Amino acid sequence: MTAAGSATPQCAVIGWPGQTGQTSPAALSQTVMTKSSGAAPGAAPLEFVITVCDNAAGEVCPVWPGQPMTAHWGVADPAAVTGSDLDKTAAFREAFRVLDRRVELFVSLPMVSLDRMALARRLVEIGRS
Repeated sequence: MTAAGSATPQCAVIGWPGQTGQTSPAALSQTVMTKSSGAAPGAAPLEFVITVCDNAAGEVCPVWPGQPMTAHWGVADPAAVTGSDLDKTAAFREAFRVLDRRVELFVSLPMVSLDRMALARRLVEIGRS
């Protein structure tokens, strides 16, 4: 159970805005993540906000309703890769692999037994893995 009492934490994963503002076909082929930049009206407050773009660590994040715990799991922007379609697809696959592993680690955390400070430390550790 999470702090809000749900079995599944409410999360937003904020990712690569991309140089073009368009979703890359390579990203679509990997279904890398759902990008959310704000809570929908009536949605449950977020408990965790995780940024993944490599250059977002120094940026100021928006204020999120409910004061969610935040973490940065930087991954190089696969949309920035130049080269063949194979190279681009490989970059998205690698980003997906890294994020998939981090999400596995996140959902395996013993949420009930970790206090907020310990959970924050674990989120930082996961981002470094």
